Amino acid sequence: MADRFFVDTNLLVYSRDASEPEKQKKAIKWMARLWHDKSGRLSYQVLQEFYVTVTHKLDPGLPVEIARMDVRSLMSWQPLPSSASVLERAWGIQDRYGLSWWDSLIVSAAQTAECRYLLSEDLQENQMLGELKVVNPFKTDPDALVS
Repeated sequence: MADRFFVDTNLLVYSRDASEPEKQKKAIKWMARLWHDKSGRLSYQVLQEFYVTVTHKLDPGLPVEIARMDVRSLMSWQPLPSSASVLERAWGIQDRYGLSWWDSLIVSAAQTAECRYLLSEDLQENQMLGELKVVNPFKTDPDALVS
């Protein structure tokens, strides 16, 4: 089975943020690869954060119709829902690694989805969280990890 990559909100946002052209270019390359290889994973938390960020925090914001189309498209990745086991695991992650609650939920979801990598610029690059490795997608090219 191919490696699975859990996508944090920032990668999705930068794929739509024209005000950051270098990050946008890298985010688009990652997203194209994940779509091609069918190796991307995410959670409903990520989709919710993405929608709010691109429609309310970007300047200019993405039209809601486009943001909703993006979210609907990403639903094909079968987002991981919050559950009792995801919450329990997140508490353990928060206690063990000292991460914020929201980051602990992301890590828990990534581990529950059996991902090998977490693509995020918000956590310490190359940090191992159990079997999950944090990769900054703006410093690492997908060709370096995806075979």
